[in-house]
Amino acid sequence: MDFVQRTIDIARQNVAEGGRPFATVIVKDGEILAESPNRVAQTNDPTAHAEILAIREACMKQGTEHLTGATIYVLAHPCPMCLGSLYYCSPDEVVFLTTRDAYEPHYVDDRRYFELDTFYGEFARNWAERRLPMRYEPHEDAVEVYRFWQEGNGGERRVSGAPTAG
Repeated sequence: MDFVQRTIDIARQNVAEGGRPFATVIVKDGEILAESPNRVAQTNDPTAHAEILAIREACMKQGTEHLTGATIYVLAHPCPMCLGSLYYCSPDEVVFLTTRDAYEPHYVDDRRYFELDTFYGEFARNWAERRLPMRYEPHEDAVEVYRFWQEGNGGERRVSGAPTAG
């Protein structure tokens, strides 16, 4: 099967049905493990991006939060939310089929606090300097939740079985 074409076809069908032009196909061992179009317009859920939905489905099917051994095809270079999700699930490879520069004459998705052109610079700022209003209210009880988790995890700080660098 041509996974690139499948990704394009899902996105095209989603647009024909009133959705947005994004899709993801997750492949492992030469078979499609999960696939999804972007469902933001259909669900009014701003997190219903194709990558997020396909990752959720693939991880549930695999019974793990890790997609090692998988290749993930996405129509466009992932947004920051999806990029973070892709890092978290640890696939072997992500293949994107177009860039923002290529599709920008046809589609722009800037928001109140989010413009893709400037987002990575915005994200790199200290939380107190970002455009999105944020307030830090330190509570020791919040840290206690993590101590409680560590105790239940045999004293370890890391999630057991998580793929790590190096």
